[in-house]
Amino acid sequence: MLLPVIMAGGSGSRLWPLSRTLYPKQFLALTSNATMLQETVKRLDGIDHLAPLFICNEEHRFIVAEQLRKGGMDNSGIILEPVGRNTAPAIALAALKAIANNEDPLLLVLAADHVIQNTDAFLSSVQHAKVEAEKGKLVTFGIVPTHPETGYGYIRRGKALNSDAYCVDAFVEKPQLATAKDYVGSSEYYWNSGMFLFKASRYLAELEKYAPKILNVCQTAMDASKADLDFTRLDKALFIACPDDSIDYAVMEKTQDAVVVPMDANWSDVGSWSSLWEVNEKDASGNATRGDVLVENTTNSYIYSQDKLVATVGVNDLVIVETKDAVLVAHKDKVQDVKGIVDQLKKANRYEYLQHREVYRPWGTHDEIAEGDRFHVKHVMVKPGERTATQLHYHRAEHWVVVKGTAKVINGDKSYLLTENESTYIPIGSAHSIENPGQIPLELIEVRSGAYLSEDDVVRLEDYGVGY
Repeated sequence: MLLPVIMAGGSGSRLWPLSRTLYPKQFLALTSNATMLQETVKRLDGIDHLAPLFICNEEHRFIVAEQLRKGGMDNSGIILEPVGRNTAPAIALAALKAIANNEDPLLLVLAADHVIQNTDAFLSSVQHAKVEAEKGKLVTFGIVPTHPETGYGYIRRGKALNSDAYCVDAFVEKPQLATAKDYVGSSEYYWNSGMFLFKASRYLAELEKYAPKILNVCQTAMDASKADLDFTRLDKALFIACPDDSIDYAVMEKTQDAVVVPMDANWSDVGSWSSLWEVNEKDASGNATRGDVLVENTTNSYIYSQDKLVATVGVNDLVIVETKDAVLVAHKDKVQDVKGIVDQLKKANRYEYLQHREVYRPWGTHDEIAEGDRFHVKHVMVKPGERTATQLHYHRAEHWVVVKGTAKVINGDKSYLLTENESTYIPIGSAHSIENPGQIPLELIEVRSGAYLSEDDVVRLEDYGVGY
């Protein structure tokens, strides 16, 4: 049995302003109409496997579940990490869950935010790796380098086991450019992809040998975990004691059974805007564009428009990214420094590093339309069959105008229906919620008025997922 384990954590700060802490790059559609998470699942269609097991941050749980639902994709569960502790513990949690029913599947560990353009080559490498994994080896996939890259770690191959697999001789840290050129020229080095294949029991055995505290904490946290629909919720107080370590440091650099299988599949971890430019289709002038974009005398640039027309004239080697609440302009050679902008936003306590203007909730979305002195206007969408949390506010009143669908409104001790072009008033201090009893999305305009309009003026009267 092959069980894909898809790690969907991480913040992807180098792809700001599209990638935000609460909606990072793995949940974005960057190279097709499908999100990177959905693409990761789709490329497994050519190989027999169990429904994938997912690992993600607690705050991303509904995004993962919703994207799987939209893609019509099954899962073997979604493990929620209350805090991030790197890849070694994350994979340990997956392995422990995999053997819980006295089974011992092969774990195909994948990141949810990689681009792999040659799916056939990817699947071929997986088949070659299965041969070694079934023998008890811990297999990592080494990407055949296309250029001297200083942003990746490398794997040096050792003795050939066959024409498709080698013993791992060494894991090498990110090199200087001159060293990277030597690596690429030698044909003995591969980029470290962060993808793995091994039996669940073999990984746990090596973890017990080389990083027993990680295994002990993960076992304790899993034993105390609770099932909630498809989610496995860990005890935060127990898991927070887990050491923070990568699988490379904790196991792969120490085990005697590490094997590397080469993969030449047009792979990218999309770690920057320049790498996204590289993997996207380009026009005759070398421009990769997405959205409402017009170019004139523009070359070798990446231009992304989410909400407005973006036009460029006489520019070269630029990255321009427009979202509803931010615009990034950077030289392609300096895009690694975008993280510095994110750090500035965090220090200034600005929301733009954390989330988009349009915010996704389990029940739907809300998007700011206008804001001024004593008023705030939002567009709210509630999915069929869903409702918001019951809540009240001490400093603001609200007017709701239904523009599409039907709303069931709870307003104090009253319950009533609103249809298109009807409205209602929610006084300060009145407990309220919105439900969509219909078959189409409910859309309404919410107008807040009062002296204090911030999101923290809310008292939730019931625990119903996430309110707003």
